[in-house]
Amino acid sequence: MYEEIDGVGFDKNLLKALEVYYGKSGVPYFSLVNKGVRFNEYVGVIQVGNTVIEILPKADKQEEDKSRWRDLLIGMLKAVGSFDIKATSNSNLKIQPNTILDLYFELFINEVEYLLHNGLIKRYRKKEGNVHSLKGSLQFSKNIQKNLVHQERFYVRHTTYDVDHQLHQILYKTILLLKQINTNAKLQSRIGALLLNFPEMKDIKVIESTFDRIVYTRKNISYKKPIEIAKLLLLQYHPDLSKGRNHILALMFDMNLLWEQFVYRTLRKNRKDNFQVRSQYVKYFWKPQYGKRSFMKPDIVLTKSNQTIVLDTKWKNLNGYNPSPDDLRQMFVYHKYFNANKVALVYPGSDNSIIKGNYLDSEKGINPENECSVVLLQTNKIIKDWQDNINKEIVSWIDNP
Repeated sequence: MYEEIDGVGFDKNLLKALEVYYGKSGVPYFSLVNKGVRFNEYVGVIQVGNTVIEILPKADKQEEDKSRWRDLLIGMLKAVGSFDIKATSNSNLKIQPNTILDLYFELFINEVEYLLHNGLIKRYRKKEGNVHSLKGSLQFSKNIQKNLVHQERFYVRHTTYDVDHQLHQILYKTILLLKQINTNAKLQSRIGALLLNFPEMKDIKVIESTFDRIVYTRKNISYKKPIEIAKLLLLQYHPDLSKGRNHILALMFDMNLLWEQFVYRTLRKNRKDNFQVRSQYVKYFWKPQYGKRSFMKPDIVLTKSNQTIVLDTKWKNLNGYNPSPDDLRQMFVYHKYFNANKVALVYPGSDNSIIKGNYLDSEKGINPENECSVVLLQTNKIIKDWQDNINKEIVSWIDNP
């Protein structure tokens, strides 16, 4: 028996697993509906057991190959730095990813292979136990307790210098996780090779604070990228504690935030005429007699001498309609409070288009100085071409009165 999720047949057991994962407090990725789920503004992948659900950031109604939107999403994630494929240890990805999961998995594998090739770093650690020669400090009470019969042994506490430390424990735990959840046959043998070559480590409990306490130095900086991926995978993995089959791994990204960061980094990379480009620029606008001040925070602000441009990005298909009144009111406030020369709402689109509009004065009608534009930017899975187009269109809009 199958249900429908966004028009796709779905096993009831998997649907039940998602309902359990959703829980009482819910998750931002999807909401429960009658006999199904509805995905929200998040994109990425959710793996339930061996079933992978891929949510792609489609921005128009055209029926196109899913690989286009997958390539577009992966390209955007690379552009904003969600993973770096230019590092020495991961310059050549060997597989064509079926999902974003495959890309993260291979990136992690490449990083750990690189660490093994260059030699795992060692650290000093305290060790306690029975040895056959006296070294370190003898623990008298435990030595009597454990070695009353075996007087040839010594129960001691001593310092050892080896590879058994937290960084490797985290990596080993992640390798074991990959072996359990990976569904890409091209990666399976490499995961097996890692398990053979990587020293066996004790199992540790991993929580958010585990990663917060890690300090990177010149000696261990090469561990930063694999540890970041390990953090993403381990903290987003939710084992099925009842039946043990429908484990869930969710790698999801807020598409509105991703679009904002993508446009911001594109404009910052290609600054024009010494414009300063800032993201999430905070400006306070109201202070109560007691308590905290309230602030406004537009997505992108471009400034140069006496010129200010405010952009607010929205990953949404307008379908020929006007922006929402709330969005237009928000831009009106930005226009006034930032004393902006121009403001615009920036959307993805099937074609490039700039639609100009003016706010109305309650007494004078159209006010030519209060303009808010709608900028539509054509999507392109070739990220460099897309970024060139974004920069060209925004610059053209700024320059033209």
